This record gives sequence, structure tokens and C-alpha cells, in this order.
Amino acid sequence: MSISQISETLFILAIPFFLKRFGIKQVILISMLTWVLRFGLFAYGNPADGLWMIILSCIVYGMAFDYFNISGSLFVETSTDDSIRSSAQGLFMMMTNGFGAILGSSVSGYLLDKYFTHNHVRDWYSIWLCFAMYALVIAIVFFFMFKHKHDTDGKEQVGLH
Repeated sequence: MSISQISETLFILAIPFFLKRFGIKQVILISMLTWVLRFGLFAYGNPADGLWMIILSCIVYGMAFDYFNISGSLFVETSTDDSIRSSAQGLFMMMTNGFGAILGSSVSGYLLDKYFTHNHVRDWYSIWLCFAMYALVIAIVFFFMFKHKHDTDGKEQVGLH
């Protein structure tokens, strides 16, 4: 747990560097691909000889979680009009950490029970690989759907098409 917290702290401090260098689209995409890596590490890691993968997944968590949430919030902050900014921030949080979390937990729980549980035993290897593939598909869709022109001079063009 402490490894994840330290990782989050360090990655939060690095966000301005990554945003300036790569732009919002690339930072969010890096976050999504980091989730793929995290889930893959869970699939192949184990408490014995694969413990290093579980520890690495704790380090990766900082980038996966913070870069998505913080960068997403910054995107909303910089791309909305002052009159609706607080509502847009609330909607972003509600969709990702509210409805998104509830829907994701409900659907994944159903799928785990239906397809990845045999004789009351869960196939965690396949579960984590499935989550990794799902995150990869979402990252690919995001790459093609999110239109954004990064300009290091601060004149960025943003949009979702």
C-alpha cells in the first residue's frame, strides 16, 4: 500500500512535465496503457516467484490512476467555459468514479461469475488478462476518437469527435 502511495505522489509531481511534453491526449493514453500493464502484471504475478510483478503493479498504479483522474480533471478545467466548469468537473467525477465505478463493478462481477468461475473457483489469470484486453480496446478507441492538437505554446485545440 505504501509503495502505491509513494508512486502516486511522485507521478502527481511529474504530471506538469508530461503534460507540457506530450499533451493531454498522450498522457491519458499513457494512463490507459499503464492499466493494461498493471492488469497484465496481476495476471502473471504471484506471491512466490512473481512477487516482483505484484510490487511493480503497485508502482505502476500511481501513473495509471493519477494520470487518468488528474489529467482528465485538468482537461475539463481547461476546455470548459467558466459558467459550466464546476458542473463539468462534477460530471467527470460522477461518470468515472460514480456511475462508471458502479457499472464497471456490476458488469464485471456478473461476467466473473458467469465466465471465469468454475466450481466456485475463480480463474484469476484469465480474469486479469480479460481486464487487460478490455483496457487495451478502450485505449485504442480513445486514440482514434479523441481529437486533440497539442501545442507547447499553450494554444491547444481540444475535442472529442
